[in-house]
This record gives sequence, C-alpha cells and structure tokens, in this order.
Amino acid sequence: MSVNLSVPSVTADYAQRVADDLSANRGEQERVRSELDRLQDELVRLEESEQVLTKMQDVLGGAPKQTAKQGKSRKTAAVPAARRSNAKTAAGKPGAAGGRKAPKKSASTKKPGEATWLELTTAYLGGQAEPRSAAEVSASLTEAHPERAVQVTVVRNALEQGVAQGLLERSKQGRSVFYSPAAAVSAPSDS
Repeated sequence: MSVNLSVPSVTADYAQRVADDLSANRGEQERVRSELDRLQDELVRLEESEQVLTKMQDVLGGAPKQTAKQGKSRKTAAVPAARRSNAKTAAGKPGAAGGRKAPKKSASTKKPGEATWLELTTAYLGGQAEPRSAAEVSASLTEAHPERAVQVTVVRNALEQGVAQGLLERSKQGRSVFYSPAAAVSAPSDS
C-alpha cells in the first residue's frame, strides 16, 4: 500500500517542480524581452544621434562619411562587432570592418599621367650602381619629387611589389634590406 501512496506524491512533486521551473522560465523570458526592448530603444536613439552628428560633421567640413552603416538591422545588433563585420565581408558587402575608419587620402595623390610609385622606384634604382634601402630610396624620391608626399611605407610597398614582379631584387645585410634592379636574364644561346 505504501507503494501506491508514494507514486501519486512523487508525481505531484514532479508536477510541482515542472510548474515552478516553467514559471521561472517564463519570468526569465519576460525579463530578457524587456531588456531587449530597452537595448533596441537605446540602439535606435544612438543611431538617430549618429545621423545628427554625421550631418553636423558634414556641415562643419569634417572627416568623410563612412561608406556603410553598421548595425542597421535589429538582428545584427545582437551579434558581436567582430563576427558581424566578418559576416558582412564574407557576404561581399562593402563596409568598414570592425568599425575601422577608412584611411585618409593624402592631399597630393597621384594625378593622371604621373608615374606610379613602382615606376619611380624602379627608375631610381635603375640609375644606381649599388643597392639602396627603402629609406634611401624614399629620401631621394622626396628630393626629386617635392610635389608628392613620399612615405617610407609606400615606397617599401612599391619596392616589394617590384620584387614580386621580378623587376627588383631584395638582399639582406644583417637586419637591413636593400633593393636593386633585377639582373637581366640572358636568353639561352644555341651553341
């Protein structure tokens, strides 16, 4: 008889526990929904504030606008910024990855008809008797082309591009890297 009495009490205990868990679950859902609503309202206020600030920046002649708005849909707002920016890139959508600003263009960008940095660096090195470092090349290009903003990193990238294309050769001496024109490859002779 004790077995028959314990079965209904165990069932009742489980039923009560499930009812309590269900009630707690629904309460937690309601709390999360209200927090989500609050965050969505805050996001809308921030987006509106961004629009106002962007317009003010345009009027004042500030920095250029970003090319893509981040977090436009409410679903993307729930995803951390790093994954969201990767998803945009993977989908082929243009955007500033991770909220980074686009690099500023220098005032003295290449004009139509001007030589590229690769052309300038290879021409300079072609007239040199010995290899030169990126710093030496950029210093010489600064003297030769005062109208263009010469940056060592841009010159180094152009030099590395020349190496990749087989126009230039790279040599290391200790921790220093030197560049020179690629040696002319002689055509195999038929003897």
